[in-house]
Amino acid sequence: MNKLLCKVFVLLIMVSVPSAKAQDLASDTLYSPNKDFVITVNQKQNAGKKQLSYQVSFKGKPIVLESRLGVSIDNKLFESALAITNDTSQDWFENLNFTGVERLSKDERWKPVYGERSLIQDHYNQMVLSFEKNGEGKTPAGDGYDRRRSYQMQLIVRAYDSGVAFQYFFPENKNGLFMHITGEKTQFTFPQGTMAYYEPWAQGPYSLLPLTNWPGESERPLTLQLKNGVYVALLEAQMVDYARTKFKLSSTKKNTLETSVYSDVDAITPFATPWRVIMAAEKSGHLVEHNDLILNLNAPNKIANTAWIKPGKVIRSGLTTKDAKACVDFAAAHHLQYVHLDAGWYGPEMKVSSDASMVSPEKDLAMQELIAYGKSKGIGILIYVNQRALYNQMDALFPLYQKWGIKGIKFGFVQIGSNRWSHWLHEAVKKAAQYELMVDIHDEYRPTGFSRTYPNLLTQEGVRGNEEFPNATHNTILPFTRGLAGAADYTICYFDQRLKNTHAHQLALAVVMYSPFQFLFWYDKPSAYQNEPEIEFFEKVPTVWDQTLVTDGAIGKYITTARRSGQDWFVGSITNNEARTLTLSLDFLEEGKKYNASVYYDDPSLTSRTKVAIQRKVVDNNQTLEMILPAKGGQAIWLTPIK
Repeated sequence: MNKLLCKVFVLLIMVSVPSAKAQDLASDTLYSPNKDFVITVNQKQNAGKKQLSYQVSFKGKPIVLESRLGVSIDNKLFESALAITNDTSQDWFENLNFTGVERLSKDERWKPVYGERSLIQDHYNQMVLSFEKNGEGKTPAGDGYDRRRSYQMQLIVRAYDSGVAFQYFFPENKNGLFMHITGEKTQFTFPQGTMAYYEPWAQGPYSLLPLTNWPGESERPLTLQLKNGVYVALLEAQMVDYARTKFKLSSTKKNTLETSVYSDVDAITPFATPWRVIMAAEKSGHLVEHNDLILNLNAPNKIANTAWIKPGKVIRSGLTTKDAKACVDFAAAHHLQYVHLDAGWYGPEMKVSSDASMVSPEKDLAMQELIAYGKSKGIGILIYVNQRALYNQMDALFPLYQKWGIKGIKFGFVQIGSNRWSHWLHEAVKKAAQYELMVDIHDEYRPTGFSRTYPNLLTQEGVRGNEEFPNATHNTILPFTRGLAGAADYTICYFDQRLKNTHAHQLALAVVMYSPFQFLFWYDKPSAYQNEPEIEFFEKVPTVWDQTLVTDGAIGKYITTARRSGQDWFVGSITNNEARTLTLSLDFLEEGKKYNASVYYDDPSLTSRTKVAIQRKVVDNNQTLEMILPAKGGQAIWLTPIK
C-alpha cells in the first residue's frame, strides 16, 4: 500500500477574472520547479478566429516551436436531438473565451509497491486555463435542458523538472454534456534538422528518420534528437478510457508531428483526455532515469492490500505435468519464483469452443497436482489466457483461478487501439485485482502508467524482444524509447541457437530491460542447462529496484545501467553490433565500503559453449572498471558489500 512519506507543500493561487466579461488569453507561461522547462500557452487571432497554441523550451533552448492545441469534437447528433442551434461544423477549439487561470505547486514523495526506484518524487508546477464556448440555443423548454448553455473546457498544464505534460479536461456540465471526439489537433513542431527514432508498430524495428517522408505512423514513446543537442521524448500517460494514439507527419506544416487517434471516443463530462507528455534531457540516459514522470501522471494505488503482489523471475514450461514439474525443480534450484504455462493448455486459443476453465483433454497436464507441487517448492504458477476466452468467460474464470491457486495471468492477443477495447482491457485488470491475480499483457499493448493505480498489472509486452531475436543495435535503442513507457516483458533467452548476440549480452539484459515479471530462458528447457557457472547472475539478479542509474549511454550504440536492490548493485552493459571499450566509474557505491565484485564477461578464447568468464575482485567507490565489449557483446556485474 502506498504511503505518503513526507509533508506535501501545496500553494494555490487563484487569478480571478469576472465571468460576466470573458477576455482573450494573450499568453500564459509555466516554469518547472528548477526553471529548466518553460511552456507557454497562447491564444491568438488567426484569420479572424482565436486559436490555441503552445511552445516549450528546455534550458533556454527551443524544443517544441509554436504548435497547435485542440480536440476535434462533433456533437451534431446530440445537439440536434436537444434542438440546439450551435454551428458544430466549425473547429470546436476556435473562438473559446478565456475565463480564468489557477496555479498550483506540489511536492510530495510516494512509495510504489515495486518499481525501478523505491521512492518517487512528484514535484511540479501546474496551471489550469479555463475556457467556455457559448451556446446559441433556444430558451429553456421545461424539460430540464438549458438550450442557452455554455460548454466549459480546461487545459491542465504541468511542468516537472524532467518534462512537461498537458491534458484537455471537460468539467461536469449541468446538462450532462455528451462528447463525440473524432480526433485531436495537438501538434508538435520541432526545429529544422530534428531526427526521430521511428517505429511503425509496438513490436516493430526502429529507423532513425528526419521529419519527412515517413512510410506511416510512429509508435509512442517517440524519442527524437535535436540539432541543438537535446534529446526529446513524446509520450502518453493515463490512457485508460480513450483510444490509442500514434504520431504522424503533418501534411501542411514542416517539421511537425500530429497526434493521430486510433478511433472516435464517446464520453460524458466530466472527462479528461490522456496526458500528452514531452520529456527532454541533455543526456539520453537522463530520460531513462526520469521515466517515473509517467507514473506521476496517473492516479495513486487503489488496491488496499498488496501483500499478494509479488514480482519475480519466470521460466516458461512445456504443457505436460512432467515438463512443468521439471521447470518447478529448475526454478527452485536457481532462485526463480514462477513457472508459466503458455498458450494451448486449455485448447486452441483462437477457437470459441476452447474452454479456459479446464485443461484440454488432449493435454497430459494435471493442473491441481502441478500447483500443489509448485507450492511445496515455493514456486507459483502463471497461465496464459487469450482475450477470446477472457471476453467470453472472465467472470467465471477469475474466481476459479483464485480457487485453484493460480498466481497470475498473461493476457494474450488483446485487442488494442479503440476506446471500447482500451476500456475493456483496463477493466479486466481491475477485475483481476479483485481475485488477487497478477497480470502480464502480451502483444501490442504499451503502458501509460496504469500500474501505479493497479499494481497487479506487473508488466506487458509491446516490445520487439527475444521472441523475435533482434540484433544488438535494436537492444541499445530500446531503453531510450520503449523503456521510457514502463516495464517491458522482453522474454530473455539464453541457450537458444538463434540468438544474434553474445551470452554476456543476454545476462546484462536482465538489468538493462526492466520487468517485475522477468521471463528468463524463454525458449530454453531445464535440460539445456549444463552447469554453466555464469547462470549465477540470473540466480542473484532481482526484478525490482530501489535505485536506477544510467551511468553511460548513446542511443543505438551502447548503454550501461546500474540498479540497486538493498545494499547490492547490479550492472548491465551492452553494445551494438560494434566492439567498444567502456569505463565504468563505481562512484555510485557507498563511500567507505568494500564490495565483492563478480564480473561476467565475454571471453572468445574459452572452450565453453557460452564463452562467458567470471572474474572476482574487491572494489570500492573510488575505482573504475574497464569493460571490453566485443561486437554484439555485453557485461554483467554483481556488487555486494563485504560485511
